[in-house]
Amino acid sequence: MDFLLFLVHLAGAGGIALVVTRVVRTRGGPGGPVHDRYEVAFLNGGPARVVDTALAALQADGRIAIGGPGIVAVVRPTAYDPVERAVLQEHAAAPHGALHHLRLGVMRHPAVQEIGDGLAARGLIVAPATRRTTSRWCAALVLAAFALFPVSIVLTVIDFSSDTEFRLPFVFKVAPLLFTALITGIVCGAVSARQVTSAGRRAVLAYGRAHARLPDAGHLVALHGLRAVPDPVLREQLVAAARFYAPPRRRNGRGRRPSSSHFSSSDAAVLGVATEWCATNSSCGGGSGGSCSGGGSSCSSGACSSGSSCSSGSSCSSGSSCSSSSSSCSSSSSSSCSSSSS
Repeated sequence: MDFLLFLVHLAGAGGIALVVTRVVRTRGGPGGPVHDRYEVAFLNGGPARVVDTALAALQADGRIAIGGPGIVAVVRPTAYDPVERAVLQEHAAAPHGALHHLRLGVMRHPAVQEIGDGLAARGLIVAPATRRTTSRWCAALVLAAFALFPVSIVLTVIDFSSDTEFRLPFVFKVAPLLFTALITGIVCGAVSARQVTSAGRRAVLAYGRAHARLPDAGHLVALHGLRAVPDPVLREQLVAAARFYAPPRRRNGRGRRPSSSHFSSSDAAVLGVATEWCATNSSCGGGSGGSCSGGGSSCSSGACSSGSSCSSGSSCSSGSSCSSSSSSCSSSSSSSCSSSSS
């Protein structure tokens, strides 16, 4: 029984060390400041916030006009950065200029998707595939701790039945280890579920302090979400576009749906909008063996290019990915990565 006790402690200590090391390593990185408002937007709300930031900036200086019911018109086709160019490209490929369709298409664009890749490389966020793997490790540690507790009780009974000499029960000897493993798995699982790292949060706070008084619409949306859009008409249109692909939600305790004025593009879970990005180490046709994360993901090793389509018999359906063996994102005027992938 002493040898079994040694093995249990060795396995438990090894499991705890592996999980803690995994969490620390995956959430580390060089860190540093954010480079622009789009990186702040990505950290605060993912691809959805990035697109909202660009749309607010384009509408604020009159380069686009968004009217009812959610139709986007390009007034001056001038772009000052890659994300704004992505908006104009997706608008040119969009069949009717619908805001919700444009918004979702720009989320998948490489200009937006690569922002997440750059942030992940600097340790400001964690890639979806990495977070999923770490969460599985943490869950395995928790399940092992739960499973070993009744096993230790059975072993205690067997030990006492074979030898009546009084000694500390086996379950008492392993209980501290099992409790430590359980708490470690729960805490590490909660930490690993967060996409933004501590370095990323510090970078956002530093950017907010440095640009707190900047009245630019794009910076306001990047920092505070849709509630900060200066134009109330645009705010309502963007909230409606974010809700378009949202699943039906139950009413709250007072029997009313939340007011649209209280939403921001960081309310992705509330709105049901897919704001995940498909990192290059996840497979969306990239061939690394992972799967697309969220509906805002793309169908190449990073994103579908503007106006591209997943062809050659591939599919981009919910919960699946475009496999590297049968799909390609070829240039086309229409996109077959439909909204069903969200």
